[in-house]
Amino acid sequence: MKLLRQRETLLALVILASIAVIATRFPAFVTPHNLANVFNDTSPLILLAIGQMIVILTKCIDLSVAANLALTGMVAALMNGAGVPLPLILLTVVALGAVLGAVNGLLVWKVGIPSIVVTLGTMTIYRGVIFLMTDGKWVNAHEMTDAFKALPRHVILGLPVMGWVAIAMILIFAVVLTRTALGRAFYAVGGNPHAAVYAGIDVGRTQFWAFVISGALAGLTGYLWVARYAVAYVDVAGGFELDVVAACVIGGIAIAGGAGSIWGALLGALFLGVIKNALPVVGISPFWQMAISGTAIVLAVAFNAAQSRPKGRIILREASQ
Repeated sequence: MKLLRQRETLLALVILASIAVIATRFPAFVTPHNLANVFNDTSPLILLAIGQMIVILTKCIDLSVAANLALTGMVAALMNGAGVPLPLILLTVVALGAVLGAVNGLLVWKVGIPSIVVTLGTMTIYRGVIFLMTDGKWVNAHEMTDAFKALPRHVILGLPVMGWVAIAMILIFAVVLTRTALGRAFYAVGGNPHAAVYAGIDVGRTQFWAFVISGALAGLTGYLWVARYAVAYVDVAGGFELDVVAACVIGGIAIAGGAGSIWGALLGALFLGVIKNALPVVGISPFWQMAISGTAIVLAVAFNAAQSRPKGRIILREASQ
């Protein structure tokens, strides 16, 4: 029964139960091909949730990930239109995403501004930069090369490359978080920053690297998103940061920092991915997705608070009569 008390196990069971309920009315939803499509559709959310999880572990939050995605995606589309080779585009957008993340990290580390304030500001700045670069114009499919659009859609063993990229990042960061000094530092800084300082860990520097990783993943996702959907514009992924935070919270990542796992973030993203893909199937408007994500955040935070609340003890006994 100990296994069933684990957050990840319970969430996995909820996802399986949801799929089973949907399958009773729409059997085609659970075909291998459709489930692969659901995972592929959820891959951008998984990638951003990994980066967001690492930031949250350090007692910070990154609300600029969707704007980072939009800016790096637009840069990728413009570079493609200028004839830049695809490998150079990929290197550029990952590096640019990391730089944008570093801006957030430096403002938090060196200036001491709360991360929620910093990333709310840079979220707006990054989208403003897109508008200045393009005068609000879109880059559409006919302005992109076939090779640029084909990479994330190329199917290997039944799953598109974008899905395989998500799997690769899951495995890489599972190792980083559990087998490296940097990964342990993320947990230490969020769990007890004062003890981390005594252990020789630089709290600000560790938070800085968390933002860099989040930004780099957002940059990679920017290319994958724009190439897969074959369009780039100012409001790409507008509001997507809510889904990213929701995926982390639903997956058991503690907003207070220091607790959570890569598998929890993955399952949180998959839960939202299943819900999002199931809404049209069961006849519910996709516009309800934001409301569902917000409700899921509130419920998950309440659940986390209830789980972490220490049980009370009787410290004074009533005097015997």
